[in-house]
Amino acid sequence: MKSLPSSSVPTFACAVLLAFGLSACQREAPPAAEPAPPAANAADQPAEDVPPATAPAPAPTDTLARFDGYGDLRFGMSAEQARQAWGGELKGEATPDGGCYYLQPQWAKNAAEFGLMFENGQFVRVDVGNDKETAPGGGRRGMSAEQIRGLYAGRIEEQPHKYVEGAKTLRVSDGAGGKGALVFETDAAGQVTAWRIGLPPQVDYVEGCS
Repeated sequence: MKSLPSSSVPTFACAVLLAFGLSACQREAPPAAEPAPPAANAADQPAEDVPPATAPAPAPTDTLARFDGYGDLRFGMSAEQARQAWGGELKGEATPDGGCYYLQPQWAKNAAEFGLMFENGQFVRVDVGNDKETAPGGGRRGMSAEQIRGLYAGRIEEQPHKYVEGAKTLRVSDGAGGKGALVFETDAAGQVTAWRIGLPPQVDYVEGCS
């Protein structure tokens, strides 16, 4: 057997060691770590557990009644302007002395069901005693006084009814700071029987035009 030249021994040994080292490195190298999932944005996370939503449903926005009028009618209009803005026939006639009177649409049986009040030649109030109409803010005939208090919290002035024992009058101010006011009347059981919206002092006439 021939021996390797002495000059080749170091080179051969180095080659063997290098190959061994590479093989060892390949065997011992840990598998590459999987990429970490992206961190959640702290700004998107609530500071504490959020309970299920319990807020009341938003008030309907399809009402025609407003703190400054009804539909295209505005408080302060003359009867002629109001008739034109209404766009249909209105029953009723003005009083000769410019006193208080009502105009009402053909479908209304009387002003207590639905009436437009005029005084001193100007449109000043809307009376509602039916279930079809919705007051601004969501109030309706048939609701409880407690529901009305919830809808208009912080804006209600409550008083005993002038004529009905145990009944209430709930007067709501305009949240936008306008002159108009919304008044709900309840029965003794606390259920809304009618409401009206208009300008003072007429909106506070308990007897209407009587």
